Amino acid sequence: MTRLVLTRHGQSVWNKENRFTGWVDVDLTDAGVAEARRGGELLKAEGFEPSLAFTSVLKRAIRTLNFTLEGIDRLWIPVEKSWRLNERHYGALTGMNKAEVTEEHGADQVKIWRRSYDTPPPPLPLDDPRHPRFDPRYGALDPDALPAGESLKLTLERVAPYFKDAIAPRLEAGEDVIISAHGNSLRALVKLLFNVADSDIVGIEIPTGNPLLIELEGLRPVARRFLDEARAQDLPPCP
Repeated sequence: MTRLVLTRHGQSVWNKENRFTGWVDVDLTDAGVAEARRGGELLKAEGFEPSLAFTSVLKRAIRTLNFTLEGIDRLWIPVEKSWRLNERHYGALTGMNKAEVTEEHGADQVKIWRRSYDTPPPPLPLDDPRHPRFDPRYGALDPDALPAGESLKLTLERVAPYFKDAIAPRLEAGEDVIISAHGNSLRALVKLLFNVADSDIVGIEIPTGNPLLIELEGLRPVARRFLDEARAQDLPPCP
């Protein structure tokens, strides 16, 4: 049985401040560091020993992975970083306080931007300094490939090929893998693995710093559970 762990980064500074974060490279809070360390403790208790790891290029996911791997004494395993595992890009909402956006645009509109499957927020203009084309970590990429605002559907469209090409072959070869990423990039992976309907995936919550352990036969999930049961959320059934 192959095991895959999906772990969302610990609480970030902008999580705490209730801001739309997306691709902004904010750090973990002290509580987020504690969540990441706790994740490592839980995985150690499970005897989880991955042979490789994947993460985004954002420090909150990278640092969460490092704290987690330290907890299971696997800091030495190969780690592949990819922008395709980044959080959903929140476009023109980036950096804004969610309560203030709700006051300005109304709760119904904000709910659509946050929770609909295929409606992206207003995009960033190309000359906006928040646009990822100005970030050196994406300097080698075609600017046209970089998002200026994404729905969950668009996030899935960049996550799915990366999973198929880089991650799935390692799982099919029988390797245990850990992925440290973000609420929406992990939600996209859950949709892909569990064949979740478009209308249902928006209701799936991935708690910060709580490893989701999935047991696989090939690429088919046969069991799944959050390791911190006190902070567990509902999960889709195995297909």
